[in-house]
Amino acid sequence: IIGEIANFAAYAYAPAILVTPLGALSIIFSAVLAHFILKERLHIFGMLGCALCVVGSTTIVLHAPKERHIESVKQVWHLATEPGFLVYFWVALAVVAVIIFHYVPRYGQTHLVVYIGICSLMGSLTVMGVKAVGIALKLSFGGVNQFKYFETWIFTIIVIFCCLLQINYLN
Repeated sequence: IIGEIANFAAYAYAPAILVTPLGALSIIFSAVLAHFILKERLHIFGMLGCALCVVGSTTIVLHAPKERHIESVKQVWHLATEPGFLVYFWVALAVVAVIIFHYVPRYGQTHLVVYIGICSLMGSLTVMGVKAVGIALKLSFGGVNQFKYFETWIFTIIVIFCCLLQINYLN
């Protein structure tokens, strides 16, 4: 829980393109701790997965573009309402709906990739919302109340919805 709170706070202070891949490194720490504490064995595919996480995270972090300095939730809202992101948002929701209503009943019990697809797509939308809410909290604690804007509340609702959906299908 403390780690996820710190991860949430990191979105307010660092570019999302850096926070997200570094958050994936928690998988490696969990695997190593499970090996030593729980005496679980890490098979070849687990080791390969850990190696891919390290290589992928390193590649993304090293080649990350510079992030704009954002001073209000209104700026995030402006970016989120650009046509490119709106198309992605609605396509992602449509694909998630198709997976939930068509593929989960048929293949959910036998194919883990169905649930991974739902959580990954919703996670991509969660990042945008968490970034906005994190900025709103940082600015509000700094004396510039961002919770007076309706955009902040829309982002908050998006984060709650996405997180609940991910928790449901991740479990």
